[in-house]
Amino acid sequence: MKTDTAHEHWNREWQAAPKKWTEPEPDVMAWADALAPESAILDLGAGVGRHALALARRGFGVAALDASPVGLAEIAAVAGREGLEVTTHEGLMTELPFEDGAFDHVVSWNVIYHGDETILRQSIAEIARVLRPGGTFIGTMLSARRIPVELAKAQGREISRNTWVFEGKGDKVHPHYFCTARELLDLFSGFEVWHLSDREHDSPGSWHWHLTLERL
Repeated sequence: MKTDTAHEHWNREWQAAPKKWTEPEPDVMAWADALAPESAILDLGAGVGRHALALARRGFGVAALDASPVGLAEIAAVAGREGLEVTTHEGLMTELPFEDGAFDHVVSWNVIYHGDETILRQSIAEIARVLRPGGTFIGTMLSARRIPVELAKAQGREISRNTWVFEGKGDKVHPHYFCTARELLDLFSGFEVWHLSDREHDSPGSWHWHLTLERL
């Protein structure tokens, strides 16, 4: 069963490009404050470019990868108008089209948990491969704390370990992976943890792990 299908939803969503998805996360921009100015950064699952474009405006060399051609076209258009150093790449998070150690840093916000554990482990392995040793990864994962919240809103079923689909509107009709802290640390065993917290996003019960890690 193919489980990395959520980009089908987001390709439609990016056609509307709601303002929520055009503004960079404060956590990401605070992380960027500490990066060397010549850093090469991969925005993995770039959407319409809220982080790729914001980072390029700060002078970083940025590669934006997404499975959605609609989002990438928006990024390319804005980068072209503003003269920003952003390259766009259509592809999957499980098969990154970059050489080993190509990036100093990787950001992937609300992306890599779209799929089952096999997809997730392949994506993490690819992140580690394209990161240079000592480079950092900042991103989010879905917390297992959120599963009862989702079940209270809609019928759901666990299709494989920690991987759920839920009925109704939105992208959760596609497989999503939820995990505990212990499971997350196992997944990212090739990284050193700098920061890890379980927080709500913009609505009650929207629990996500926020993590900043160093590639060993």
